[in-house]
Amino acid sequence: MSKIRKIGIITGGGDCSGLNAVINGITKTAVNKYGVEVVGFTRGYSGLYKNDYRPLGLRSVSGIMHEGGTILKSSNKDNLFDYPVMKEDGTVEYKDVSDQAIKNLEYLGVDALIVMGGDGTLTSARDFYRKGLPVVGVPKTIDNDLPATDVTFGYNTSLETITDALDKIHTTAYSHDRVMVVEVMGRHTGWLALEGGLAGSADVILIPEIPYDINKIVEKVRQRDAFGRNFSIIVISEGAKPKGGDVTVREHVEDSADSVRLGGVGKILTDQLQELIPEHEVRYTNLAYIQRGGITSQFDRALGLLFGVNAVDLLMNGGAGRMVQLRGRKISSIPLEDVVGGGEMGETSTGGGKQVDPEGQYVQAAKSIGITFGE
Repeated sequence: MSKIRKIGIITGGGDCSGLNAVINGITKTAVNKYGVEVVGFTRGYSGLYKNDYRPLGLRSVSGIMHEGGTILKSSNKDNLFDYPVMKEDGTVEYKDVSDQAIKNLEYLGVDALIVMGGDGTLTSARDFYRKGLPVVGVPKTIDNDLPATDVTFGYNTSLETITDALDKIHTTAYSHDRVMVVEVMGRHTGWLALEGGLAGSADVILIPEIPYDINKIVEKVRQRDAFGRNFSIIVISEGAKPKGGDVTVREHVEDSADSVRLGGVGKILTDQLQELIPEHEVRYTNLAYIQRGGITSQFDRALGLLFGVNAVDLLMNGGAGRMVQLRGRKISSIPLEDVVGGGEMGETSTGGGKQVDPEGQYVQAAKSIGITFGE
């Protein structure tokens, strides 16, 4: 590998707390430890294609550790290997424009990339590595559904937000004897609902891994009524589904790598419960994008910083083509091919989502203290 003198940074996919901590760690390590320049491309891969960037130095990353989101902004719609280009007749044609991105990097003197993102963003990172560009990946998602790492930054901050919201909703549920349905993110995995619901004293937790029977939920509410607890809190993941049913799709975004957007199952459940338990007022709250933003938790600041520092060390010591990961309390790395799959020999990917185990300790602990999953 030729000597690396300048590193480019990309933040792709949905934003989350902890991204700025990674940017901070990358920049300060590159400058202080290796004497390497750093530039950040804005709005994900779009900035790489449009040559939209900003230099990053010690001054520009000072004081950003606590901030949510990303100072570089982000995009989850720009796959440079299948990019929408407007033709003269007004129609859109999808083309591979990755060579233009490579030319932009050469023009700027950028020798390598560190890319933060989930499956779609890291798939493109792998593809750029296949084209000969030194790339290191950093895993990012609030859903904690990437099997290649024990946990991702942003997840802890989201859990804190969910727990705080449930604490606040608890008082209003108690005051009015209401059944409160709270919908949280998570896509096809229930980690946010499960751990947030546990910490926030939910009475019912509904997750994608355990299809629910609405009659079991009604039974739980009436059990609490008989016990003198005339209110209930139900936490439902956006990917939850009834037995024999399917997920609730909020919309399709055709120009996104993740075109299917889930959401709204909590409102459907609320309307159904209002018919079945008319003695209660049933109210619905969707935490939605509140879960993505806000002040970054201590854990996510520390994890993001460690990922950033280790990503630079990995890159500078010949570890291109890999992604940093957390295993136990140690930062290590794994080949990008093993993270997103699609190797030339058809090897099995570790992707596909890290699911909640219905027989696992968290679910069993919840059942032990009386929480129902609508089974």
